[in-house]
Amino acid sequence: MRALRRWWDDTAGGLPATFWYLWSGLLINRAGAFAMLFLSLYLTDARGASEAVAGTVVGAYGAGGAVGVLLGGVLADRWGRRATLLAAHLVTAGLMVALAFSRPLVLIAVLSALVGVVHSMPSPAFVAAIVDVVPAQRRSRAFNLQFWAFNLGMAVASLLAGVLAEASFTALFLVDAGATLTAAAVIGWKVPETMRRAAPTVDLGPPAESGRWRRPGLHTALTDRTFLVFVGLTFVLAVLTLQTSTIMPLAMRSDGLGPSAYGMVVALGGALIVLGQLFVPRLIDRHRKDVVLAVSTALLALGFGVLAVADDLAVYLGAAVVWTVGSMLAAPPNAQINADLAPPHLRARYQSVFYLTFPAAAFVAPTLGGVSLQHLGDRHWLIVGGLGLLAALGHLLAGPPRERHVAALRRAAGREPSAPADRVPAG
Repeated sequence: MRALRRWWDDTAGGLPATFWYLWSGLLINRAGAFAMLFLSLYLTDARGASEAVAGTVVGAYGAGGAVGVLLGGVLADRWGRRATLLAAHLVTAGLMVALAFSRPLVLIAVLSALVGVVHSMPSPAFVAAIVDVVPAQRRSRAFNLQFWAFNLGMAVASLLAGVLAEASFTALFLVDAGATLTAAAVIGWKVPETMRRAAPTVDLGPPAESGRWRRPGLHTALTDRTFLVFVGLTFVLAVLTLQTSTIMPLAMRSDGLGPSAYGMVVALGGALIVLGQLFVPRLIDRHRKDVVLAVSTALLALGFGVLAVADDLAVYLGAAVVWTVGSMLAAPPNAQINADLAPPHLRARYQSVFYLTFPAAAFVAPTLGGVSLQHLGDRHWLIVGGLGLLAALGHLLAGPPRERHVAALRRAAGREPSAPADRVPAG
């Protein structure tokens, strides 16, 4: 019992109540947010679209997300985290209802792009709020729990969605809307504004380049070369991960497997994360972040590469185990590195650029992947696997200079009297 209590304290202890309300809102949202997971199947099965057209429409969702994540970061630093979260959730619910009853493909594409905008807006606000309220030494466990909640919700969503999709695609969108409204209610009721207002007059640029404070803005993140290398590698990770929700359903359908089989594969991944994610920090804490990210990306590459020879559910389930372990290992170091590189007064803006990788990948993965699958067939998965192995090598090469950059930022923050105390990164 004492060992269990010590494990729980190490995993979830010392986190403020506001974090847990944010965590609950995220969990509720994800448990019902399954409509876009099945968008490609909805378009091909219910609306009669080809694989290439379905990929393009799903890509419109990703393109909208690229706008939304930047908009969400700017608004979260200006309006505040709470206002941004509430606005995004309420608009999302309305758009989901509209999608439920839309029929023309052009209208569905437009609505999908708008959903992409508002779906992506909360991401930088959520993470910025967590960093606002969680002490630096506890952020690693907070990020790990955030990833755990996301995947617990996804596991529940996938099981429900597999059944609902075979009965009614319309129900997918309506249940999604209801869950989004419930999450908005929790945030509106229990989450206060977490942003501390301060005069936006300083911005610590890379010490090797400026050595002084400058006026802040989104341009700071967009010109931080060390940060952008990390963002680029995360983009490749996102392209790999998004194969499960964009291209894999189409590949499974070609192999004669239906929505319920797809739901089982996604649910297995979520279940593995729910059971094992809380043990990941102790497993990886002794290792360098770049090595952990290289191993995790290589596992993703291996898992998706195996799909080149998949023709039954058992192979898909086995491959899902491999790429899910890779995703589990990647989550904590990704979040910690992002926190290391982001100035406190530009948290949401840095988060928005970081999270831009996911909607960008949500555009690239289905748009190029749909064409690739249609013309290359199973060889598509060999390309995906090769891309992942190149990214694993990139992590090993980028890690040491990034650590030197973070150390320089810490030293500069210590020399600058006006630097916020929580500039020192988590970890």
